[in-house]
Amino acid sequence: MKAYASNAADFAQTHEVVSQILAEFGHIDILVNNAGITKDGLMLRMEEAQWDAVINVNLKSAFNFTHALCPIMMRQRGGSIINMSSVVGVSGNAGQSNYSASKAGMIGLAKSVAKEMGPKGIRANCIAPGFIITDMTAKLPEDVRKAWAAQIPLRRGGTPEEIAKVALFLASDLSSYVSGQVINVCGAMNC
Repeated sequence: MKAYASNAADFAQTHEVVSQILAEFGHIDILVNNAGITKDGLMLRMEEAQWDAVINVNLKSAFNFTHALCPIMMRQRGGSIINMSSVVGVSGNAGQSNYSASKAGMIGLAKSVAKEMGPKGIRANCIAPGFIITDMTAKLPEDVRKAWAAQIPLRRGGTPEEIAKVALFLASDLSSYVSGQVINVCGAMNC
């Protein structure tokens, strides 16, 4: 395993890091677009900088990496692209119009890539996590976390490992006929 660093929202840097990875490993079979930030606020009070930052990191980075990898995967006649969306990309959420729009955009991107690249053996799908217990959500006040859990039919937040298992499924041959889909992993919160 080796780590590579780049600004995923920068088109040129993304293509450069993909070239480095390809030079070192000779092929790239799986892409997980997982860059994401939040800068929440009500639409009436949202500043342009809040909107642009979230769209650039969350959505433009997915475009950049998908753009860089599609030609490689086409030559290989296969690959799996997995976009980490969100249940708010499916249903929206008050105070998160920028985040919701970015995650909905990732769904549209995956569905379009699935149709364009399917004939070349490339699959593209989305995972739409719900409330997941992470360092970021741990910073929320306890009463907010309890209120979220009460809204979830399974009565708990999910774990990163539960999301990773779905990503593993989409990355593997177990999902060889799954493309253009959104898999909600949300404890029935968004069904």
